Amino acid sequence: MTGEGVLDEAVTRMCAGDPEAFRTVYRAVQAPLLRYLEVLVGRDDAEDVASETWGQAVRDLARFKGDADGFRGWITTIGRHRALDLLRQRSRRIRADQDLTGVEVTDGFDLEVRVAEVISTEAALDVIRSLPRDQAEAVMLRAVMGLDANAAGKVLGKRPGAVRSATSRGLRSLERMLATRPESLVDVRDTFRRFGAEGVR
Repeated sequence: MTGEGVLDEAVTRMCAGDPEAFRTVYRAVQAPLLRYLEVLVGRDDAEDVASETWGQAVRDLARFKGDADGFRGWITTIGRHRALDLLRQRSRRIRADQDLTGVEVTDGFDLEVRVAEVISTEAALDVIRSLPRDQAEAVMLRAVMGLDANAAGKVLGKRPGAVRSATSRGLRSLERMLATRPESLVDVRDTFRRFGAEGVR
């Protein structure tokens, strides 16, 4: 049985109440979920958001139906909602502070495994975090969470074509940014150049 087949089986057993299967699924999903959340809310808050995400997932697990891919999409959607809630709270706090001080408030899968490996580095996450949020999320969902364009589109509330487009734009932006980065990111730079040449399916 392939790694994905093993994870499919673990998800099925987890949904039936097997605690060992839950540990297997958690170990497979937590690290990429945490990296995705770091891009959205930063390192300081990502673990708290991930904990809230797993807490909600455990409470709602009886409602989940699907395989490993479905579970990754489902828990990522929960995590994204928790992250966006936190970002909205931050925004409200900033506005309140500005109002109190009299300051005006302005208005407003088909990716290679090697991509996921280099994105796990802190330096690469910093580069991705500097992208526009739609591009950063698309790259992280596809490369790190391993979601295809359809599943990523469901998480983001976008059509698969829009996800592919955002991923492609993000990778092109990363390639340009990495061209000016230090040699310590040479592996990251080479990876995105190769992937950009292959295209986003």
